[in-house]
Amino acid sequence: MKHKIRREYKGLLFLLIIIFILSAVTIVMIFSLSTDPVEENVKNDQVITILFFMEDNKKLLSTDMFIYYPVSRRGSLIDIPLNTGAIYASLGRVDGIAAVYAEKGIDAYKREIEKLTGTSIPFYLGVTKEDFMQITDYLGGMDVFIPAPVDVSSDDGSRYLLPSGAVTLDGDKVDSYLTYKLPEETDTDVSERRQSVMLAFISALSGKMKGLLTKNYFDAFGGKFKSNIDSKSIYKLFSVISGVDSETITTQTVTGSKRLVDGKMLLFPYYDGQLIKDVVKQATNAIVNYNGTTNNRIYVLEIQNGTTTQGLAHNTAALLQSAGYDVLSTLNADKNDYQHTKIIDHIGNPEVVKSLGDFINCTNIQNEDAAASSADIMDSSNDNVDFTLILGKDFDGRYVRATSGSSAVPENNAGSDTDKTE
Repeated sequence: MKHKIRREYKGLLFLLIIIFILSAVTIVMIFSLSTDPVEENVKNDQVITILFFMEDNKKLLSTDMFIYYPVSRRGSLIDIPLNTGAIYASLGRVDGIAAVYAEKGIDAYKREIEKLTGTSIPFYLGVTKEDFMQITDYLGGMDVFIPAPVDVSSDDGSRYLLPSGAVTLDGDKVDSYLTYKLPEETDTDVSERRQSVMLAFISALSGKMKGLLTKNYFDAFGGKFKSNIDSKSIYKLFSVISGVDSETITTQTVTGSKRLVDGKMLLFPYYDGQLIKDVVKQATNAIVNYNGTTNNRIYVLEIQNGTTTQGLAHNTAALLQSAGYDVLSTLNADKNDYQHTKIIDHIGNPEVVKSLGDFINCTNIQNEDAAASSADIMDSSNDNVDFTLILGKDFDGRYVRATSGSSAVPENNAGSDTDKTE
């Protein structure tokens, strides 16, 4: 009997040892196979896309998507207006995108922005306005440009005072900068101002992150953010994006037409949302394919309407401004029966002019000398213009079409200008 018990005890002990060994091996394998998602992203030379959002009293204050390519050290910041309207599947109704966050949370919100922009967003970082004020002080302030002094009082009696010019704002001043609204300001103005704070934050990281990378200091800094990655990956993420060349960050936003829906003024993206997808794609291609000359500054366009379609140049200006170009002027061409859209390159930069052509599907590109020798082209008389775009009958308001048998008619929600042909 004793021998039997001893054998059973030995068998049980042997079984426990096997279970212990298997558990230990499993744990080791899990840790060895687990990878830091940020490290994996960097190792594969991938673009890093982050959703930054800020809350105030549990309500969204701003949202920006930051696209960064570590190899070129270039990035693009895309503002997502909180009143961006659509039929959101997560809500089952038409509403502003901020309602998705309020009712369904950050994961659903991120998915809707991925659909809106046509790009995957692997990481998000959220912060409250109060914590952001402390972060501002950690970084030694945020550098912003304020065109005119601010002295305004809110409905609750709060008074906001800010100096003009290029100033460094501490946490309390950043709070004021994020909160005030002037009577003449539009929602777009406020959104752009808040985007400038996020731009200042990323720029501050670029210049001061090295001092934050000590463990004790970063724990206080990084712990202010809520994210879908752990603290180790947050540390790695900030380490990587702090390498951005802040002077070359481009800023974009969702553009569209405003309509009142159920008492809310919503911004419906142009061209059923395709424009913002194209803008994000172009911005990503620009930072990935950067060769030292492409998109290293904002390029200036002149747009000439060579058709009888009223408002075509004006509407196209809005289209190209949303893609990051500066439109100096819109005017009528020397005639209104151009069949084919043309781009004239005044600066001899084939990379940049091709990028412009790709955005509107135009391959009819001429350099300035060739254009000057062409009798049917009215060349730009302004030395500040980099490219002249002459719109022809094959341009439908968004793209140059292969067939040019019908008149180009810009989309209704892209704006209108019926008083003049340009």
